[in-house]
Formats: sequence, structure tokens, C-alpha cells
Amino acid sequence: MNSQLLHWFEKEKRTFPWREEITPYRVWISEIMLQQTLASVVVDYFERWMARFPTISDLARASEEEVIKAWEGLGYYSRARNIHKTAKRLVNEHGGKLPSDRAALETLPGLGPYTVGAILSFAFKKRAVAIDGNVIRVLSRYYGIEDIVDRTPVKRMMTERLLGDLPASDPHVAMEALIELGALVCKKNPQCHRCPLQEGCVAHKKGNAATLPRKKPRVKGTHLHRLVFLLHFEGKYHLRQGAKGAVMEGLYEFPYHEGGHPFIDVETVGKKILQTWGIEATFDRSLEMIAHTFTRFKAHLYPAIWHVTTPPTQGLWVTRDEIATLPFSSGHRKLLPHLR
Repeated sequence: MNSQLLHWFEKEKRTFPWREEITPYRVWISEIMLQQTLASVVVDYFERWMARFPTISDLARASEEEVIKAWEGLGYYSRARNIHKTAKRLVNEHGGKLPSDRAALETLPGLGPYTVGAILSFAFKKRAVAIDGNVIRVLSRYYGIEDIVDRTPVKRMMTERLLGDLPASDPHVAMEALIELGALVCKKNPQCHRCPLQEGCVAHKKGNAATLPRKKPRVKGTHLHRLVFLLHFEGKYHLRQGAKGAVMEGLYEFPYHEGGHPFIDVETVGKKILQTWGIEATFDRSLEMIAHTFTRFKAHLYPAIWHVTTPPTQGLWVTRDEIATLPFSSGHRKLLPHLR
């Protein structure tokens, strides 16, 4: 890959807030947040996070609930839990700092090959490879790789070839330039006329850039139908917290019943379910159905407000104001404006 890439990058590069003061901690958090999340969404979350947890030590001292609350809305909450675990490890084993050694980084929770490479490259300016979706798109086209890029041997081959192509001088600049090239030019619909690597690109020469990269077929999402109970008793609402190991671990939600089909008669079905839970309540009203997507699921929430006469002994009863302080699942948080 030639120097044209670096010249292009100097003219076109974008400056993110977390690039203004590049530290290992800032690189680590920004890269984890950017997994499965658009940069435009991450910016505000990142700034609030750094204000709340300015150092790794501050993060390690926080409770898991505080960390999850700060992450609320970004989804894939195992990322936040791993960040918290790593912060504690760093304080206990590395003096509150991220190590610059690959082997040590790879032992930390939630740090996969890409994040380790990003920390080594962008934070420590080492000759390291950080291959994300943007870079995979660039490399598959530039090298003319027509194999399925999701396969481990193909990823390994791409890593080795890219590592051989990174310059000895300022390799981190070239690495970030490739990421930006994939984000700005070598998109799903490639803009080959703007590409500084056009001359050496195998896919451009073959005319098949738009067909690469090739990936495994996507697994279809699963639709869930949930009857959600907003149980009201003496100015408080009933909540449940996601169990350990569950998708919504640590997050609070209103109690719900999982069904295989859409809930049409919410009042009749709801009464039967509450009876099985040992709860006596009178129906108030149904709310509009809410669709909520997480991981590979699309949940359809059918909420209704009920006034309880015999409150359950398990679970948590909180006021509307107290709910705002708790880490909540994104789907159920959409119901909060309907609470009195």
C-alpha cells in the first residue's frame, strides 16, 4: 500500500473527541463502545463516561450498577461488565494502567484481537493490526479475497498480509487511515473514483469490488411477543432485575410474560397470568405496542397498567423518580413516560 493513502488521510481524516487526548484508557473505552454501535451515537456516551469515570481507578471503585447505568442505551451490556472487571484487574495487577504488552492485554476480560490491536496501535503507536469491518472491506477488495471473510483462516491470512504491509514509520497512522478509508470511501457501495489505493486494488481491476467482502448468510432475527405488566401499588411500580447470565443481566425491567403470538386481548390474558403469579390486580388500560431490537431479537412489547391489591413479596417496588436512577433495558425505558 502506497504513500497516497497517507496523503489522502491527512486531507480527509476526521477528529473525534476521544482523539484529542489519546491515552490507552480513552482508546480502550472508545473502541469497546464502537463495537456494534455507530460513532455518531458513541460520541455523547463517551464524553459522559469520561466525565463520570475520568480514570481507570475511578471506574474500578464504582459499583457495577453505576457502570451499567452509565452504559444504558448502548446495548450488549456484557461489554460494560467486562470493562468493569478489567478496570479492577488493572488496579490490582497493573497499577491502574493498561499494559503495552500484547500477551498481558489478551488476558483481560472483553479484549479481543481487534481491541488489543487498536490499543497497541493507537495508544502505544506499535506496529499492530486492528481489523474491524471497515478494514475487512478494504483488504478483501484490495487483495482480491473471494473467500468467506468470517472464517478464522481467512482472518488470520488478512492479519498477516496487513502486518507485512504496515510501514515501519508511524504504522498507527496507516492503520487508522485504513479504518477511515473503509468508513468514507470503500463503503458497501464503493466509491472507487475517490480511492487512493485504486491503482493496486485487485477487485477494482476485476470490476467486482461491489461483490466483496463475502460473508456467511445472516442468521434471521427471532421475534418475541411479551405482555408487560406495569403493576402500580401506592405510588410505586414493581420491577425485576435481570438474572446473572441472562441477556439483560443487571438491568431492571417491568415483569412480563413471554408468548408465542401477538397479544390481542391483553386484559383477559393478563388476568390469567397474574392469577398464576398469585397477584390480585384490576386492569386500568393498555398502552401502544412497542418494538424493541436487541442482539438478534426483535421484541414486541404489549404493555398494560394494573392496580395491585395484593402486592407480590418478591421483586422491587420503586417510585417513578427512583426508576430514573436505575439501569433500565432500552425497550422498557420507553414505557416510563406513561407512568404517573
